[in-house]
Amino acid sequence: MKIALCSTFVPFINGGARNIVEWLQAMLEEQGHQVERIYLPEVDAPDLLFQQMMAFRWLDLEMADRIICFRPQAHLIPHPHKILWFIHHIRSFYDLWDSPYRGFPDDPKHQKIREALHRVDDGGLREAKAIFTNSRVVSDRLKSFNRIGSEVLYPPVFRPERFHCEGFNDEIVYICRVEHHKRQHLLIEAMYHTRTPVRLRLSGTCAGADYPRNLSQRILQLGLADRVHLDNRWISEEEKVDQLASCLAAAYLPLDEDSYGYPSVEASHASKPILTTSDSGGVLELVQDGINGYVTEPTPEALAEAMDRLFLDHAKTKAMGRNARDRLVELNISWTHVLQRLLA
Repeated sequence: MKIALCSTFVPFINGGARNIVEWLQAMLEEQGHQVERIYLPEVDAPDLLFQQMMAFRWLDLEMADRIICFRPQAHLIPHPHKILWFIHHIRSFYDLWDSPYRGFPDDPKHQKIREALHRVDDGGLREAKAIFTNSRVVSDRLKSFNRIGSEVLYPPVFRPERFHCEGFNDEIVYICRVEHHKRQHLLIEAMYHTRTPVRLRLSGTCAGADYPRNLSQRILQLGLADRVHLDNRWISEEEKVDQLASCLAAAYLPLDEDSYGYPSVEASHASKPILTTSDSGGVLELVQDGINGYVTEPTPEALAEAMDRLFLDHAKTKAMGRNARDRLVELNISWTHVLQRLLA
């Protein structure tokens, strides 16, 4: 089958939105399908939205037997057999409208843009033969904002057999983009309140320089330079595997994330428990408090208490790590299931 995988990207920014496309391509090609990967640049600047969206309506992909669309606004591409693996809206005009992350005023101009965007999205979404999402959170948003049903299809990680457990040291690792909404600062503040020698390792890069610089300054201000390591770069896949194999636990505590996040699944494959918060969004579909990790209130004090528990009770920590791996099976997070649903 000829399959076009269609998505958008922010230039020079890597992350899960690209992984889901590129990893699916590899899995489809292993099954003998002919695959083209098609990206168009898209940024969430209100004055550019509709020019960018027009580009999708002009695409002609009739030579493909089906297209699978991911990041917005790829769902606007016309095709007689369009499948969506929808990973999020343009959130500043949807669930983040009343949040500090909107980034523009709630005025008549932007209200009209929001209304027009919702109408266009409603039309493009309803053209699809089937709509899958990466989490229950996103399915709920589609139902709430667009009145459209969808099926949750959890994304697996690439080559999950790479991840393994070699033991448990004294380090909690947080491997993802370093951005304010990923809240690395909360973990640094939490480290100040810990009572054990637990350590923290933060790995990832940022679109700007301010947030990493602020994190580095805060580490020094709190006197944590000997217990908190900030590695402001994309570590290699080999380094990631090694860190997860030997760490005490993994953290992932974004603010109201669309999905459970690849860092949580990678940690689970390595049989490591996950530390997260009660407002982390889709992460809560994977993490069950006290079973395969800890879910705390999003405060430094609550996180510190959970970090100390991870350090002090190694038997419990190891048991939660085993449960984390079992949870993946329970939720049927596998490429076999993904291919079966997307190609149905």
